[in-house]
Amino acid sequence: VIISLTLHELFHALASHLLGDPTAKNEGRLSLNPLKHVDPMGLVLLMVAKVGWAKPVPVDARHFREPRIGMAIVSIAGPLSNVLLSALAAVCNTAAVFWLVQTEAVWLGWLADFFYYVFYISAGLAVFNLLPIPPLDGSKVVFSFLPKKYYWKLMRYERYGMLALMALLLTGMLDIPLNFLREGLIGLLLPIAEWTMEMLTALYIR
Repeated sequence: VIISLTLHELFHALASHLLGDPTAKNEGRLSLNPLKHVDPMGLVLLMVAKVGWAKPVPVDARHFREPRIGMAIVSIAGPLSNVLLSALAAVCNTAAVFWLVQTEAVWLGWLADFFYYVFYISAGLAVFNLLPIPPLDGSKVVFSFLPKKYYWKLMRYERYGMLALMALLLTGMLDIPLNFLREGLIGLLLPIAEWTMEMLTALYIR
């Protein structure tokens, strides 16, 4: 969870920095240090109640040439990091499983489990954050296609979206769509694991 959240927020900060906004860098958010990104209360709730959050990356859209497009790019960078992390974890999990079969080393089983959880959790965070519900990243991407006057009005009320989001989560109304989307993403990433296994098998036999 900590790895997934840290990389997610780092990608937000990095995208904002590359687009010309120095705010995140000035506040030390261009860092792989989890303490810079993880909110203790949000982390505890995420692990206990499966509903949590990290420290939001500060972004000043006035530094972007096209503020709406810039915000959309910064927003999509977070979930993209989780997809990339899931793909990497799938490769590492497969490699650990392959060598576990060859060597029967117990520690490789632990490593395989670790990468499996990174794979699964990061995929879940990716699809969750892409939901078009404020203040999630997906809402900023969807809102960027609206006319300016409507975009900024909706952004003003973004904080109230958290109440609606919490209600949807606590009542379980999002369980089915989230499970469907997560399993769909996992299905798209599984061929990477299969390819890794095929490559390792071919190299080992050779």
